[in-house]
Amino acid sequence: MLARESVAATALVLEDPGDLVADRVVVGDARSPETVAQALDGVDGVVHLAAIPTPLDDPPEVVFGTNTLSTFTVLDAAGRAGVRRAVIASSQAASGIPFAAQELHPVYVPVDHETPDQVADAYALSKRADELTADMVARRYGMPVAALRYPFVGGLDERLRDYADAVARDPAEGADGLWAYLETRDAAEAAWLALLCPADGAVVMHVAAPETLVPEPTLDLLRRYHPGTPVRRPIEGRAVPYDLTAAEQVLGFGARHHVVGRPEPT
Repeated sequence: MLARESVAATALVLEDPGDLVADRVVVGDARSPETVAQALDGVDGVVHLAAIPTPLDDPPEVVFGTNTLSTFTVLDAAGRAGVRRAVIASSQAASGIPFAAQELHPVYVPVDHETPDQVADAYALSKRADELTADMVARRYGMPVAALRYPFVGGLDERLRDYADAVARDPAEGADGLWAYLETRDAAEAAWLALLCPADGAVVMHVAAPETLVPEPTLDLLRRYHPGTPVRRPIEGRAVPYDLTAAEQVLGFGARHHVVGRPEPT
């Protein structure tokens, strides 16, 4: 994405795979102030995606500690360094629903950034803490930060296709994520647009493909899997039950790569 826009990029990674399309590669941990300072040298925008992406494979203290410390270290250092703008990967899981030990349902739909959360796991808590860190940094340093609440992300020829097939066969598989997804190229596009975002302060936005992975009406799915959840606004057809208005209006973002029943626009 940055190469497409002819923007020089520095990549901070735990291990260098050797094929990164970046002008400079810094190898190290995003929790390390020294490593982050090295990566930030000469940088005027930051996209922070480093995180343990699930609470299922590591102890909760490792998930929460790793995610929150890396986000704090990167954003605080960027603010002090005078970086122009930052973007962080938050998650739909900030709602608390996807990884909850018990069955939970949205307080209402479409879900937006003001929907009360029901955090009950270390990953969800880390993402809410990351969003609060963005608030603090924007307030302290005047550096705008966009927190993008990503859904399930993957390439059409990779894990997303397998997930889409599983959810289409059994919608219960995707009920905790409200059957939402975003293709990898669209996820990168959203981050790029967020770097160009004119908004001040810290903003939280949901980004997702506009339709679900299931080839049946969303209201039917909601009645079946979240029967007590109030529907606050009309949800037509297979529309994803997340409020994408902020990303559309503030970023000008709309997903272009679709999985089910949506030909890619030309």
